[in-house]
Order: sequence, then C-alpha cells, then structure tokens
Amino acid sequence: MDSPVLILAAAATAAAAAISPKLLARLALSRAKHRSLTGHSKMSRAVARLIPFYEFDIDDFFRSDGAPRAIGTQRQDGFFRLAHLYRERFAKGKEMTSQASERISDLQFTEAYRVPFQYSRLVRENLGAGAFVQSSAGVTITDLDDNVFYDLTGSYGVNIFGNDFYKECIAEAEARARALGPVLGPYHPVIADNVARLCAISGLDEVSFHMSGTEAVMQAVRLARYHTRRSHLVRFAGAYHGWWGDVQPGVGNPISPHETYTLADMSERTLHVLKTRRDIACVLVNPLQALHPNANAPADSALVDSSRTSRFDRAAYTDWLKSLRQVCTARNIVLIFDEVFVGFRLAAGGAQEYFGVRADMVTYGKSLAGGLPVGAVCGRKDLMRRFREDRPIDVCFARGTFNSHPYVMTAMDAFLTRFDDPAFRSIYHGLDATWNERAQRLNERLAEHGLPVRVSNLSSIWMIHYTEPSRYNWMLQYYMRAEQLALSWVGTGRLIFSLNYTDADFTEVADRFVAAAGKMKHDGWWWHDASVTNKNIRRQILKEMITRKRPR
Repeated sequence: MDSPVLILAAAATAAAAAISPKLLARLALSRAKHRSLTGHSKMSRAVARLIPFYEFDIDDFFRSDGAPRAIGTQRQDGFFRLAHLYRERFAKGKEMTSQASERISDLQFTEAYRVPFQYSRLVRENLGAGAFVQSSAGVTITDLDDNVFYDLTGSYGVNIFGNDFYKECIAEAEARARALGPVLGPYHPVIADNVARLCAISGLDEVSFHMSGTEAVMQAVRLARYHTRRSHLVRFAGAYHGWWGDVQPGVGNPISPHETYTLADMSERTLHVLKTRRDIACVLVNPLQALHPNANAPADSALVDSSRTSRFDRAAYTDWLKSLRQVCTARNIVLIFDEVFVGFRLAAGGAQEYFGVRADMVTYGKSLAGGLPVGAVCGRKDLMRRFREDRPIDVCFARGTFNSHPYVMTAMDAFLTRFDDPAFRSIYHGLDATWNERAQRLNERLAEHGLPVRVSNLSSIWMIHYTEPSRYNWMLQYYMRAEQLALSWVGTGRLIFSLNYTDADFTEVADRFVAAAGKMKHDGWWWHDASVTNKNIRRQILKEMITRKRPR
C-alpha cells in the first residue's frame, strides 16, 4: 500500500504538470510586455492614482531645476515679456477661448494639459492659447486677431494635401449632395465608385463605412473576434487606436479591459506569444509607431525632462511587419493596419504600400472624406460578413445613423477622383527624400546656432526632441506661437506638414523655428550645469511628490 507521503508527492507532481503550461504561458506574456509603464497598463493606472497634485510658487516655477537666482530672474523677465506679447497679439482669441472653456469640457482638458501640471496654472493665466481660427489659405491659418500662422497642426492628420484642396472637396460635395440632402438610410449613388476605389487602394474585398476612425477600429476588432471565435486583441505599447476602452487599457480609461494584451513592438518575445497562445483574435498595428516604437504619442504635458527620443528605421520596421505577417498567417490571427492617422500620407497605397506588407483588414478615416468626419473598414470577404448563414441569429451587429452620409460620400468621391489623377499622384515622387532633406537642413541650422533642439521625422510627420537635460522644454511651444507657427494642443510633440509646402514655405517655417529656439535660449530656459541630468530631474520630481502638499 502506498504511503501518504508518496500519494501526496504524486498528487503534487500531477498538479504541477497541469499548472506549469499555464504558468509558462503567463510568464511568456509578461516577458513580451515592454519594460515601461507604457507596456504595463494596469501598473500605469495604479501609478497615476498615486501621483499627488502640487504646483510651484512664483520662485520655484522659474528655478525648479536649481538654477541660480539670476537665471530665475532672466527666465521670469522673458516669461512676462512673452505674456505681454500674448495679451496684445492674441486678445480676441484668448477672450473667446476663456468664455467658451466654461462650457466646453474639451477645452478645459486641453488647456490644463499643455504643460506638466506643476506649471500649468501660471501658464494658463499668462500664455493662454486661443482655440479659434477664422480662415485658412494655402499652408496658413488666420486667427480671430488676424494673425497669420504657418499651419503645423495638420488638423490631427486630416490635412495631407492642403487646406484649399479640402475646401474644394467639401464645396463640390455640397453641390452634388444638395438634391438628396441629409436623407439617411438610402445610399447616394457615388458610394459605388467610392467602394470600388477603396478596394483597389487597399487590395481588399469589401468595405464598411462608419462615422469616425475610432468606430472603424472598433468594428474591425469586433469582426475579427466574431470570425476567429477568440477573445483577445493585441495592441503594442504606446500605440493609439482611438479612445474606446479595449485599445486604451491604461491611463485615461476608467475601467480596465480584460481582453487586451499590450505587448512590446518589434520584439521576438511578442512573436513567441502570438505563436503559442490560442485566444488572440487580432493584432492592431498603428504604422505611426515606427517613429517612436513602444512610446506614447509625444505631448509637451509629459516633457518633464529631455529623454524623449525617436528612431525611425524603415528597414527594421519593415522586417518587423513582415515577421508579424508570417506569424499571423500561420496562427490564423487577423492582422489589422490602423491607418486612420497616416492614411495616404506615406504613399498612395498607404502603409501597406510603404512597408510592402499586406494586412487582412485596414481602417481609414480623417482625410478620406475630403475633410469631413468618416471611418472606413476594408477587409477580406470572409472577415467582413456580419452573420453566419448556418446560424441566422448569430450576428455581429454594427450600424450607425450617419454611416454613409450623402455629404460625406460625395466629399469622399471628390477626394478619390482627384487622388486617382496620375498628375496628382506625382506628389509622392521623392516624397521621403524631400522631407528627410528638410529635416536634415533644419537640424544643421539648429546645431550651427548651438540650440539644444533637433527634429526627427516619418516623412511629413515630425517630432521635436532635446539634446540637453531640462525641465523647461515645454516652453518652446509658446515661443513658436509667438513666431506665428501654429501647433496642436500636444505642443512640440508632433508637427504635421501638409504635402503642399513649397521650399519657400518651409524655409520661412525653419527661420521662425530657429528664431523661437534662439529667443528661448536667450531667456535662460536651457541653462544647466553638471548636476542637471535627466536622471536627477526625475529624482527631484519624485522628491517633490513625496514632500509637497496641495496648496490650500
């Protein structure tokens, strides 16, 4: 008769054998996450809840990096000199923005998060940026005070071909849709041409229309889950796919999703997870991440030091996407390219053409409807069906009141008609070379002037990074605005040029950029000594969080 010890040992061995595959799978999943808060969504939410509010008084505001009192005075003089210019030059826009923000919650959010929160109140009170513009022309926009800015906002990615191009599309759409008007449900006849051209561009079989890029991504994921009968989606650390819960599992989402894996971009460990797990329905790729893999979309509100970097390597990212494609094919995982942002900016065939990799589904938005709101999903025929013929009640429902709106469809037709013109497509000839050369030229000028600022780019999408440790890099956006360069609310984190910028236009932008950085340096914001390092800055901020209390 077996002893109790042997029986217990055998039971323990059997339990370990049963549990170990799950433990190994869990360990592999953990190892595939990027080693940062960006790659650990639950941890990032926990850390966000722990960070206390505090703000600097007038002295600490200008000397939070330990600068000598004389440098603090120099910065303070420069700050209030800039504030005086803002009051004189942007008075109408600032007043209207102040009034509107009392009832527009979006404005309350963007105004509060233009800079690190420790500095926000004094900046809002003195350097408030107007949120209103009244007109656009060429590569410029004009605000309520009749200031003309070079537009570096790109309308969040919409504006690829220039403001005038989209105004023409919208005007043509209004004229063509006028007879039908806002009749919803039935299709305007132009939709047939739109679908045919989108299938040709994407290389895929079918199309569904939605009201935004966020909705398009939601539907692509729903369809992938429906057809694979699997639960989980994979997104990559730092990537943005809209504001809905499953693709924003970290800070910003009040409820943590349970069917999302946030894994490291460009990682063999991630490929291992995809090869071995059986619950993954789809993988989402935002090609914009090629500019800053495994890092969040850059914004000045997070510029606490100078550690922000980018490293676009087209060959390396292409190899990664090809490996991803192979694994997804082998494991019957749906590969989704979220091209809502990059759209047709990189190439006429989008990121699929640019990187030479075919996806199973592609989502588009923003620029596709000539500047009007839209989302579209293009996919393989077997993935686009929303019902099962052998199970009539088993459906994947998705409809929207404004899907295929007549004005949106006619604007899309106007866009795609121009886009089909071979003469228009010539805009892509030498595109990367043009924008890479412009970035190099600006970087050379910045270096010649001894300015601790550089730019990096993915074609016409740029970001600014800094070469010397500083707590005040976020101030550059206000000097740039004073030089009448228009930025979006994320500040210097992303500059988006329309492709109709001429060399003369760009030279003017570069002149203003260098002037803005030169004035910021003159005002002492980039002072530092050997004790100011990125590591020491982060340690100082941690100390502040521990020791400071919220002002009464």
